[in-house]
Amino acid sequence: MTMTQPPGTPLGSLPPREHLGLGQTAVVLDVVIPVYNEETDLEPCVRRLHEHLSRTFPYGFRITIADNASTDRTPEVAARLDEAIDEVTAVRLEQKGRGRALRTVWSLSEAPVLAYMDVDLSTDLNALLPLVAPLISGHSDLAIGSRLSRSARVVRGTKREFISRSYNLILRGSLAARFSDAQCGFKALRGDVAARLLPMIEDTGWFFDTEMLVLAERAGLRIHEVPVDWVDDPDSTVHIVRTATDDLKGVWRVGRALATGTLPLDRLARPFGDDPRDRELSGVPGGLARQLVGFCVVGALSTLLYLGLYSLFRLGLGPQLANGAALLLSAFGNTAANRRLTFGVRGRDRAVRHQAQGLVVFAIGLVLTSGSLAALDSASGNPSHGTELAVLVAANLAATVLRFLLFRAWVFPDRTDRTDRTDRADRTDRTDRGELTDRAERTDSKDRTSQDGPNPLNPSNPSNPSNPLNPSNQQNHPNQQNHPNELPRSPR
Repeated sequence: MTMTQPPGTPLGSLPPREHLGLGQTAVVLDVVIPVYNEETDLEPCVRRLHEHLSRTFPYGFRITIADNASTDRTPEVAARLDEAIDEVTAVRLEQKGRGRALRTVWSLSEAPVLAYMDVDLSTDLNALLPLVAPLISGHSDLAIGSRLSRSARVVRGTKREFISRSYNLILRGSLAARFSDAQCGFKALRGDVAARLLPMIEDTGWFFDTEMLVLAERAGLRIHEVPVDWVDDPDSTVHIVRTATDDLKGVWRVGRALATGTLPLDRLARPFGDDPRDRELSGVPGGLARQLVGFCVVGALSTLLYLGLYSLFRLGLGPQLANGAALLLSAFGNTAANRRLTFGVRGRDRAVRHQAQGLVVFAIGLVLTSGSLAALDSASGNPSHGTELAVLVAANLAATVLRFLLFRAWVFPDRTDRTDRTDRADRTDRTDRGELTDRAERTDSKDRTSQDGPNPLNPSNPSNPSNPLNPSNQQNHPNQQNHPNELPRSPR
């Protein structure tokens, strides 16, 4: 059995989720088992998994053994299983790394649902169908097994339990991750998502899972969690200290990339309309409710930051200088937060321009707040610090309303309508030209036919050897051709 590179997936937003067309491919699920020196456990694991899938999974499946440069008899065992079981494929990689094995096999798999599990089968296999069902139905983009879910049943030592929970707490605190278990070796994702997501993942080892989940979550993809029954393998060969160190390095690298906006997460975003919160309401501009909530949250936090900075600067500066410095620093943070959280702009494109426009909005706010302070000073002479703060809060509220209007209409305008109008105009123009061209071609063809008789080379002629409707050509289906990008097979 061979695995070939599937057709390339075009860049841009992912299409809306739909139930998979199960009749379009013989293999719906490809389960990868990455192994390194597992000559003892490999065969019973694969046979047990194959028996379970044959009995419970209603669609076509494949089990792929990804050998990570094993030095024992693992390649021989894998080749024997490949020969004995039709649904088993063995792949040999000459470099170690679980992430490298998963990326290699998943990238070359044509299956619409991709999964992997550890060779020790610590996870109860009854969770496999609930894991992949949301992906087949189109409900979710990724699915993970969770040992930390409230209804999960887990048997493992105190040391591993502490390390696992500590690591997930680090992910929540540093990368704002919302998934509960990043390290459980029981995951699946849709093939169309994998085609966009895998090229963005840099890690080739144990951090591969975490990086995949963080990027998918930040891009707005839906991650389904399945509580699992899990029994720890006491003979696990995972080096805890080295793995933890590599994971922390990965957390720092991914966090820095997310902070600087160097990841093209827009390639993973689902299009407008897939999220029910984005559906148009009569009389309400698209996305207005969400933008108002996001802007209010960012504005409240910015106001607290501004007041704290003003109180700090006021200890050594006059009211005008303290106000200007506090407003300037909070303006940068406010523009960046609104750019990403309120208006959904990702990456570095136009970031400098947005900050420059934000400074113009800041200048307007500075005029309002400084003018309020000047008016207060003229009216009362020597106002108290509390009175200054109260006036500044009122002035900031007015500046906030004006800031939202300027952000929405000028800094981050909604180009959806304009793009739609342009696309419709282009399609109309192309359609008109196409109709004229088709009419001219039909007229020319009719003239030639009337003069010369039927043309045997006409594609519409069923007797034409190059006609795809010719029954003699239907056996030469392009999917039956060998593709040059084939995975290396394990030696037999």
